[in-house]
Amino acid sequence: MRRIASLLSVVVLLTSGAAGALAAPPQPLPYRAGDFGTVRDVLPPGTDGAANRDQLLAFLSNGARPTHNDDQLAMYAALTSTPLPLRTADLNRLFKDASFGVRAGEAERAYSPREDVTIVRDRQYGVPRIYGATRAGTMFGAGYSAAEDRLFFLDVLRHLGRAQLAAFAGGSPGNVAMDREQWRAAPYSEADLTAQLDALPRRYGAEGRKLRADLDAYTAGVNAFIDRARVDPLELPGEYAFTGNVAGPQPWKPEDAVAIASLVGATFGNGGGGELEQALLLESFQDRFGARLGRRLWSDWRSADDPEAPTTVRGRRFPYDLPPRTPARGSLALPDRGTLRSAEVARRRAPRAASNALVVSGRLSKSGHPLAVFGPQVGYFSPQILVEQELHGPGIDARGAAFAGVNMYVQLGRGPDYAWSATSAGQDIIDTFALPLCAPGGGRPSIGSAHYLLGGRCRPMELLTRRDAWRPSIADSTPAGAIELRAQRTLRGIVVARGRVGGRPVVYVERRSTYGRELDSARGFAAFNDPGRIRSARDFQRAAAQVDYTFNWFYLDDRETAYFNSGANPRRPRGVDGNLPTSARFGWRGIGTPFAEHPQARDQDVLTSWNNKQAPAYAAANGQTFGPVYRSQSLDAAIAARTRGGRRLDRAGLVSAMAEAATVDLRATQVLPWALRVLGRPRDPRLRRAVAELRARIAEGGHRRARSVGAPYPHAEAIQILDAWWPRWMRAQFGPRLGDRLYRQLVAAIPQDDPPHGRDGEHRGSAFQTGWYGYAQKDLRTLLGAPVRGRYGRVYCGRGSLRRCRGVLERSLRAALAVPASELYADEGCARAGQAGSPSCYDAIRFQALGGITQPPIAWQNRPTYQQVVEMHGHRPR
Repeated sequence: MRRIASLLSVVVLLTSGAAGALAAPPQPLPYRAGDFGTVRDVLPPGTDGAANRDQLLAFLSNGARPTHNDDQLAMYAALTSTPLPLRTADLNRLFKDASFGVRAGEAERAYSPREDVTIVRDRQYGVPRIYGATRAGTMFGAGYSAAEDRLFFLDVLRHLGRAQLAAFAGGSPGNVAMDREQWRAAPYSEADLTAQLDALPRRYGAEGRKLRADLDAYTAGVNAFIDRARVDPLELPGEYAFTGNVAGPQPWKPEDAVAIASLVGATFGNGGGGELEQALLLESFQDRFGARLGRRLWSDWRSADDPEAPTTVRGRRFPYDLPPRTPARGSLALPDRGTLRSAEVARRRAPRAASNALVVSGRLSKSGHPLAVFGPQVGYFSPQILVEQELHGPGIDARGAAFAGVNMYVQLGRGPDYAWSATSAGQDIIDTFALPLCAPGGGRPSIGSAHYLLGGRCRPMELLTRRDAWRPSIADSTPAGAIELRAQRTLRGIVVARGRVGGRPVVYVERRSTYGRELDSARGFAAFNDPGRIRSARDFQRAAAQVDYTFNWFYLDDRETAYFNSGANPRRPRGVDGNLPTSARFGWRGIGTPFAEHPQARDQDVLTSWNNKQAPAYAAANGQTFGPVYRSQSLDAAIAARTRGGRRLDRAGLVSAMAEAATVDLRATQVLPWALRVLGRPRDPRLRRAVAELRARIAEGGHRRARSVGAPYPHAEAIQILDAWWPRWMRAQFGPRLGDRLYRQLVAAIPQDDPPHGRDGEHRGSAFQTGWYGYAQKDLRTLLGAPVRGRYGRVYCGRGSLRRCRGVLERSLRAALAVPASELYADEGCARAGQAGSPSCYDAIRFQALGGITQPPIAWQNRPTYQQVVEMHGHRPR
């Protein structure tokens, strides 16, 4: 399906307007040249995410796939069927070689789409190695190879970044919902996108001009392949015809990268918001319990700084956004009761996240060098939203993965003698402000006024509207239709609601610190890729500080480890409570807190993260449940078990720790033991038998580990009991004391569970991040008289009576035993596969197709999508 490389070089040179004689292209470096580490990685399903019309038809008719479409899926899936502990030989089956270069004789093809760049792909997995004689050539190659592997997906992303997915790919309910969500977060006009590009040199001088030049060269590379695909039907992705876009892709623009960056930043790299929801919760708590106690109990559930929450940094406080004991006078802007009117009904969805990191210092490794197993979780798509690449050119030597469409640099990966990765942090960089409404001609404003008061002036809101129509879709039979998008923008943020404060009409706006500057984080990514700038852990931390997105960054070389929490943290005035809506008079004093105030660590014995709390006193953002139970404890326990008694880890041991945690049901290991202590030995024989099954599962480690999709789980009966019991247990424990109204409001605000199947019905892998796990455990520990730090203001279960608590838990467990598996695990896909009522089929990960080629489901595992296993053995001269 590919043309001869030499012919391709000539064609692309002509179509891209290259001038001058064809120079000799750069020669690829030998295998492992300049490579000081042992690195393996995996990114399912495979490198090649492109399929032309004939390949799509072949897949639909007989299941034939393009080469490299799914050749990393089986190795990723095999983790759950491989016995623990793992051996070094197992790593070679579960992860691929991520060394620099291609072994002699293993190149699948080498080609030069421009005279200053050579791209080599290996025969086994097709990962592109890009060698640029110039920096522009390297960037050109990154754009060209990304378009080769993901052209249709790139188109999807640039349209979604502009909230135009429905117009491009059809008006399915999911596409329309994503457009509305993106427009709510980033309603950018084309002029707004261009403004971000123009701001780079103005803000950052020579560095900004260099970033812009990199992006322009990358854009030229994408366009070179688009030009080729337009004239060669063997290269045009078949999805264009299947979605009715028969004209094929339009030329790529630098603004497309800005649109994609806004999508990535708004999905994976932000946190906070939701202050109005918290205000309504506070109101309900005070209605039920009175002003003083109600605020205390609301604060318990908000859990901004629970002293028992597991943290990545240990032994050092990093105070940020802690609620003040007494808010500054006039700073709170709580809506008057019953006056709040939402401008957008859909609530912001929390990003799906299961990114994790396990990093141990050389003091705990057998070799004396640090070890890491880490990676981001960006969902399961076919093709993946990440692309793999290896880049070599002036000022850049790196291999790893990056988000398609903004992959000028490796964003998560390795350099010659160091490696890095990230997990989503989600600290609070979004606030809700109340702006007084006004009438432009004077007089009393109405609550529907389109003008607001700021700085003593009555200003008009900017109305951002768009209407996009779509054609009937062949792919999913969606009829023709149109979507109306509407947003109002002020100088302080996007309008999210209206209401009254003290009787006066106001408009509530959300302000995000990265709004209008999503592309600025490229500074940090460029630094990560430059070995001349990364020669120590401190260098890496300084580079990470240039990333405005809210990420936890991890680093290691052959001697040091490091952690740094990045983010454009707002500087709030003293006395402002970032949990609740704030008067616009108390706006931010600036964006960006000092380097030293960001959670960070170097050479800590163990660094673990699974999107958990960063450090003591670093307040959780709204939507985060950082309490005494968090899934990162499964990583900590697995590492502790393998280093007890002075034992040391090798790479296989650290991967085993990750694999051990990847199938843990957090409810079973952290919460269930306390409930069983309350239950004791029930008189009812059915309950005694159920309790015995549950205890046996706890002893086994609380896993949901199946060898394959649909294969029986060990302790399947206990798994079914807990799955049915959990929602009934939560209502029994908390419902009576909270009351029905407040209980339902809390369930809507803080999901009680985060199961593998997903609250939204999606089979998405990531699980046990957000739930009532910590609330339930701390309440039961308090009732049982166990040690508790940060006790809640009331004991909920049984209203503080152990006898009554035992009674409500028994009744809820009895109700759970009556729930049949067919009801509990109802799933159309499992029924079609002849596995109706199977927990492991119900849990299975199913890849979301973003093109015409789907993937088979794999057994559930809670781990990153892209994962690296790293040990560096030496370093460059320093």
